[in-house]
Amino acid sequence: MSRCISLLGSTGSIGRQSLEVIAASDMKVAALTANRDVNRMEEQCRQFHPTLAVMMDREAAADLRIRLADTATQVAEGMEGLIEAASLEEADTVLTAVVGMVGLRPTLAAIRCGKRIALANKETLVCAGELVMEEAQRYGAEIVPVDSEHSAIFQCLQGCRDRGEVRRLILTASGGPFFGWEKADIAAATVEQALHHPNWSMGAKITIDSATLMNKGLEFIEAMRLYRMPPEQISIVIHRESIIHSLVEYCDNAILAQLGTPDMRLPIQYALTWPDRTEGAATPLDLLHCPPLTFRQPDYEAFPCLGLALEAARTGGTATAILNGANEAAVGLFLAGNSSFGEIADRVARALSQIPVAAHPGLEDVLAADQQARILATM
Repeated sequence: MSRCISLLGSTGSIGRQSLEVIAASDMKVAALTANRDVNRMEEQCRQFHPTLAVMMDREAAADLRIRLADTATQVAEGMEGLIEAASLEEADTVLTAVVGMVGLRPTLAAIRCGKRIALANKETLVCAGELVMEEAQRYGAEIVPVDSEHSAIFQCLQGCRDRGEVRRLILTASGGPFFGWEKADIAAATVEQALHHPNWSMGAKITIDSATLMNKGLEFIEAMRLYRMPPEQISIVIHRESIIHSLVEYCDNAILAQLGTPDMRLPIQYALTWPDRTEGAATPLDLLHCPPLTFRQPDYEAFPCLGLALEAARTGGTATAILNGANEAAVGLFLAGNSSFGEIADRVARALSQIPVAAHPGLEDVLAADQQARILATM
């Protein structure tokens, strides 16, 4: 089946790999969006000829409009443009590869148009997962995960006749660059050290989240929402080799795992082609030369962000939006050189302890909690 894709976040790491997958297939591109990388966006538009290109930054949009004046591609800007890209009639699939809360509104817009959502923006489910899943059910929109861990679980559940047969979802984590380090050394880590992931090539924000293990906490929350699983039926194990991307344990004690090289093109392609599988560009796994597979418990004391995420998951309501907003702000400060690595967890903990939680939030409650958390985390 040939698909037509609106790709939100086309110039980032996931976006660029998504375009590699699309270029190797018979899929078409309806829209591309980015923040302010005009040079890369112009190149992508000239290669894929989208109907619409969107820049979140107004000056970048004005620049792109001049550059693409000789093409048929229209240029829009800001959140309104992002929502327009997610709602284009010709697009049957919206791949959300933007980072952060910016992905929530366009994802909801795409859902309300009944589109397939290839979801790489974890904040959408972390902050407003119950609302998003209810809307998807109401409008008949499919949500297929792009994250390697959730894609693995999604694949391992394909043969499941009844979710009651599932005993446990098991998320794997590489442990990041600081696995085995002492807590004090981790707290003093530099930006350069934190950005040196042992297995994956990712954007800066998600790489820092992997270093704090917050990323795995966010995925834990995603799993609760996406698969409607209580927290006690989800586990996390450290798997340094990043060969097994996640597992599902069934009631008969069988465990199904999805294995592959750490190559995001595989889960991206599966999200776009599901329920079909097609030839792809992902690097095949050589079982005869892959390393031994090891598993360990996470160190919650050395990586307090993981514990904070699990606490927010169990609290529910806007606690997860507070967690995410505070973390985004704290990571931004660290990347800018205005805060230490150890302070990321401290800032998130402060926001969680001081901001009241709404138990049954609507969209405005989620957005308000997010903003409060960002402000408090930067103080």
